[in-house]
Amino acid sequence: MPAAFLGHGNPMNALDDNRYTQAWRAFGRSVPRPRAILMISAHWYTNATAVTAMPRPRTIHDFYGFPQELFDVQYPAPGAPDVAEQVADVVKPTWVGQDVDSWGIDHGAWSVLLHAFPDASIPVIQLSLNASKDFDHHLELGRKLAPLRRQGVLIIGSGNIVHNLRTVDFAQSDSGYDWARRFDDRAREVLEADPTGVAALDGDPDFRRAVPTPDHYLPLLYIAGLADARPLDLLVDGHVAGSISMSAYTLGLDRDLASSVGDEPAADLPEGFPVLDSNL
Repeated sequence: MPAAFLGHGNPMNALDDNRYTQAWRAFGRSVPRPRAILMISAHWYTNATAVTAMPRPRTIHDFYGFPQELFDVQYPAPGAPDVAEQVADVVKPTWVGQDVDSWGIDHGAWSVLLHAFPDASIPVIQLSLNASKDFDHHLELGRKLAPLRRQGVLIIGSGNIVHNLRTVDFAQSDSGYDWARRFDDRAREVLEADPTGVAALDGDPDFRRAVPTPDHYLPLLYIAGLADARPLDLLVDGHVAGSISMSAYTLGLDRDLASSVGDEPAADLPEGFPVLDSNL
């Protein structure tokens, strides 16, 4: 079963048709139908490692300052408690809690799944990002998840290689700052050679501006861990608002999906979008 890292960016992409959402749809059409989807989203960033284990996960609207139509979106995919147990088993001795009632499917997950698997019929579980662990821990946890791919589980990391909300520039709707492009290019060089090297990019001169907080970067480490030394393939790339990278990569896909992707820019951030001290 293939795997992927998808740069999700602005939640408004859930409602838009652009080159990124087209790439997500092309990816969904190209993979064998999975038994279940394991999502590793930037937006379940907490102080423990846990996996959703409820039979009917709720759709979480974990944002504000966006139009009502986005809050009306539902992604009613079933859960998969049995797969949640498998996740906990394959990563032992790392402890993984079974979350039966607190989380669900957040917008980092459903904003891309709406396009990749629009009928919401495939069971979805999410794995949290443990904020207390270092990059090497997350990379190794990704390696340990590899047996799930052989059991029909599609693993998707949803985040952004560059994600700095404090420096967004609404005038750069379809472009990036020089430092954002440099870091994205450096990450691409690593991902197309030896993906595990992305865990060492914290020494790059542009890292602190590109990754002011680790939440949106960490999902990439799981896909890099799954890949180990196998190169990833670029699915689509580009930037939004100067400081958000939309780059997406696949692992283990035989098809070149470039012809399925147009050139339309990502959805604009809504007017009055709250630029916060937080980067979440």
